[in-house]
Amino acid sequence: MSHILLIVGGGIAAYKSCELIRLLRKAGHSVRCVLTEGGSHFVTPMTLAALSENQVFTTLWDLKDEAEMGHIQLSREADLIVVAPGTADLMARMANGHADDLATTLLLATDTPVLVAPAMNVRMWLHPATQRNVAQLRQDGVTVMTPDEGIMACGEFGPGRLPEPTAIMAAIERMLAPAPGEGPLAGRHVLVTAGPTHEPIDPVRYIANRSSGRQGFAVAGALARLGARVTLVAGPVTLPTPSGVTRIDVETARQMADAVQAALPADAAVMVAAVADWRVEAAGQKVKKDGGAAPALTLVENPDILATVAAGPDRPRLVVGFAAETEHVVDHATAKRTRKGADWIVANDVSADVFGGEANTVHLITADGVESWTRMTKDEVAEGLAQRIADALQGTA
Repeated sequence: MSHILLIVGGGIAAYKSCELIRLLRKAGHSVRCVLTEGGSHFVTPMTLAALSENQVFTTLWDLKDEAEMGHIQLSREADLIVVAPGTADLMARMANGHADDLATTLLLATDTPVLVAPAMNVRMWLHPATQRNVAQLRQDGVTVMTPDEGIMACGEFGPGRLPEPTAIMAAIERMLAPAPGEGPLAGRHVLVTAGPTHEPIDPVRYIANRSSGRQGFAVAGALARLGARVTLVAGPVTLPTPSGVTRIDVETARQMADAVQAALPADAAVMVAAVADWRVEAAGQKVKKDGGAAPALTLVENPDILATVAAGPDRPRLVVGFAAETEHVVDHATAKRTRKGADWIVANDVSADVFGGEANTVHLITADGVESWTRMTKDEVAEGLAQRIADALQGTA
């Protein structure tokens, strides 16, 4: 988890900061907000506080805030400072070293990396003064995003729109990612599987399950942020590839098994995918109804990818499986750990809203026993699991 300090400037695009906070919290980051006077005309401190679950700071002259936190500490406890929206006025004051409010004072008093997402009228963005200020900020080491192009709130068209929150989030993740060779998993290769598999019945039908792939993708992203070289073998899902992750797309269980074997060796394997247990011999053409009689489907067992990896000659030092259960969750998962030869099993109850949902309640089952984790977002589960994997691999050759 990283600590983000978000400065909300005064512009109509300030409302998008709310969505950015939601994305940051969903990804497991801690967020503190500084709301400028201009920004307070568009969003309220109460809104930002509710979304960030933290106090919102608005003024340099609050005796209680300065006594307890202080603008110096506020800026330096952050891993990254994000200015969104970055108005023309705010960027001008940053470029010229002003310190006349809380936002500019803490920006001048920090050596923390700063990301600015500009938002202003097209003519303001293209004005030579703004371009000089942007060039100065970049020369000073500030990362200034390129604004989007489109219709403005004023009705004009051109560059100057605030980048979408998802684009800002991607820029944040890139800045937070460890440099090559850094992080507790630097030099380690981790293999992750995610999503369902589709087993064809005919050219238009298939056998599948409800896995969205979100938990596996979150695990892959969390491992990459800790410095690992991550290979993600993904079933048929439309999720964006996490930053720093090498993705291999497959459809069937046999394709996934082949891709997993090709990706070995690895220091750790995290088998999150909900692989179909059975397949059928697919028909070459669409199966038609025949007098109302249902076609006979002969099921054939698919390869057991987790057990194969755990027993193979290229067995990773740490093999982690997932168990999606609907009853007797811990008992079934404990038996699965032994049966499959895995080091750990992450068990979850999927009888509720886990498939496709944002939250998960898991139990980590190891040779030492069972740890039951509190209900949390899938990103928080991923961060916790990635850290545990990093700890387990520390000290191994």
